[in-house]
Amino acid sequence: MKKIIINAMKAMILYNKKVLIVKRTDNNRIGGGTWEFAGGKLEFGEDLISGLKREILEETGLEVTVDRLLFATTFQTHEYRQVVIINYLCKCNTDKVILSEEHTEYVWADKELLKKRLGKRMLKDLDDNKVLEQLELE
Repeated sequence: MKKIIINAMKAMILYNKKVLIVKRTDNNRIGGGTWEFAGGKLEFGEDLISGLKREILEETGLEVTVDRLLFATTFQTHEYRQVVIINYLCKCNTDKVILSEEHTEYVWADKELLKKRLGKRMLKDLDDNKVLEQLELE
């Protein structure tokens, strides 16, 4: 099988000292039913910030301001598929989310809820990069 690398951007979107997380649909073939940050794949010809803003708008209906790069990570979902994720800190001026068909739920989470809902690999990335210590969250 041909080996592929997927390039994606994700955003920790801050509003009122909380972070938006979204739940993938249960029938999603990769990570179905798991909680994640909004974002998605880079399309050919897009720059990183434009791609991130497009994905966030498509998935949540939110227009965001990109604050800064937080960290990058990579992992394999299969022996032939590797994902590279570039994670950004973003801010928005509303908590009114309109989910796309890709997600079934959302929540504006404090640190404790993030630790309960996010997967181990994601929490390890946040911990390794000291992300939660950098943010003013409740």
